[in-house]
Amino acid sequence: MPRTSRIQGLRDLSVDARRRIVAESATVDPQRIAAFAPQHGLGVDLADHMIENVVGVMELPVGVATNFTVNGRDVLVPMASEEASVVAAASNSAKVARAHGGFFTSSTEPVMQAQVQIIGVRDPEAGRLRLLEARQELVELADAQDPKLVEFGGGVRDISVRVVPSRAGTYVVAHLHVDVRDAMGANAVNTMAEAVAVRAGEIAGGRTLLRILTNKADLRLSRARAVFDAEALGGESVVDDIVHAAALAEADPYRAATHNKGIMNGISAVVLATGNDTRAVEAGAHSHAISPTGRYTSMSRFEKDADGNVVGTLELPMPVGLVGGATKLHPVAQASIALLGVTTATELAEIIVAVGLAQNFGAVRALATEGIQRGHMSLHARNVALTAGASAEEVPALVARLVADKQVRADHAQRVLAELRAGR
Repeated sequence: MPRTSRIQGLRDLSVDARRRIVAESATVDPQRIAAFAPQHGLGVDLADHMIENVVGVMELPVGVATNFTVNGRDVLVPMASEEASVVAAASNSAKVARAHGGFFTSSTEPVMQAQVQIIGVRDPEAGRLRLLEARQELVELADAQDPKLVEFGGGVRDISVRVVPSRAGTYVVAHLHVDVRDAMGANAVNTMAEAVAVRAGEIAGGRTLLRILTNKADLRLSRARAVFDAEALGGESVVDDIVHAAALAEADPYRAATHNKGIMNGISAVVLATGNDTRAVEAGAHSHAISPTGRYTSMSRFEKDADGNVVGTLELPMPVGLVGGATKLHPVAQASIALLGVTTATELAEIIVAVGLAQNFGAVRALATEGIQRGHMSLHARNVALTAGASAEEVPALVARLVADKQVRADHAQRVLAELRAGR
């Protein structure tokens, strides 16, 4: 069958059945995603080689977001998250976007930056120019550290130098701009920065201190846009309210913090499922949300187009990779990459940003209409029911009561569960 992200009734199937139909819909061998079964995932022996002082592993649910079309290709998206409603919201938003072709994406080249801090330069402005004059020497020195990267078309693309005043003094800070190809790139750029550090200090006339990448990856951007159909949303008034809700996040940092958290609900879930560095991505995204005036603002934008539909756009740094680290080592990460069917880090980055936009739209739509709690609490009620001690057979009735009573709390769940058991 052709690859498709439209799977009706996926939530009604057993976990084993979901894995089978997801593999079939993604046109991958079921054995490629067998790692999603807990007994085939990350074992303690492998974990012991990944970090220090290992005592075990912590598993998170991995769900599959459906309905995504990205640049004309249907994609099933693995998402690792403990939060109820995240996968459902992304899937529902993607379904609305399908009417107008889904998500359209683009990216810059995968350029990461490393910083070399030089202190004690008596003439920092002149020191900055001396480093720029030595550009070719520093580029060659850096590229010599990773000939394989250069062979694959990567390597240093440029050097920039900044003069940074601080309370402790004025620093000359050199930036290496490195095309890291399909890697996240931290190890490559850190190695290059350390290799050029001594020589850069000599040229600038000071002492080198820090030499490390920056997670403000503003040269490595991925973008996504989508049109969300006005009729499917309920008409003009709903569209206008969505635009107003999004505008508050642009204007008010208190709203922006929660608005952006919703974006990262989707982004971090895919980053984690694919074995990439969630902290690096989150740091880059939140730093990118600071406007040129220094104010923290919304990462996304929602507008009304000429046809009255909602147009959503999102542009963020997205430093993710397909080679090295947990992405190559973790069985679940390998299964996630196989499910996505991506072959480059840029393609992965663009899907991740599309998921962030879908997640964000779902939250803003809920807030502008029924409120966030209705859908979220219906799903959260399942967790509360299980926490209260309900069996699998008891969960549906208990959830229905909790939602109907509008009291999704552990104490109320225990009382209702006792009532249900007494009434058998």
